[in-house]
Amino acid sequence: MPAVVRAIEIQAPPSAVWRWLATAEALRRWMSPNLEIDLRVGGSYRILNEGTTISGTVLELVPEGALVLSWLEEGGDWVHPARLLIELAPTAAGTRVTLSHDGFAGIGKASWPGTVQAYERGADRHQLLEHLRELVQADGA
Repeated sequence: MPAVVRAIEIQAPPSAVWRWLATAEALRRWMSPNLEIDLRVGGSYRILNEGTTISGTVLELVPEGALVLSWLEEGGDWVHPARLLIELAPTAAGTRVTLSHDGFAGIGKASWPGTVQAYERGADRHQLLEHLRELVQADGA
């Protein structure tokens, strides 16, 4: 299944990284100031990102482990949502953070391979994991 995956190692324990996923305020500082989220399983969220509104629900919330969201571009030609997975795994040096977008083949859009390519470019441009690492390191300083 096609997915857009980026990963980074952060030299901090999962508990320090999780703080940036555990509250709406922290997620706004990390992901986008335009994020509104009810951070509980089944809770909804909306985010305005570069003129596109993304919405969905919180599918999983595993403290110090994972945050999984459904991911739907509103007003476009998506019929079904994809997913955004943010996973934390302890390592000898700290925490491996993996950010994955998947489920593109099921969004109900005939040109979904082009959507995957656009998300690949966006992942490289936005550098969300690098921003997360900067926040965690500044928090621990």
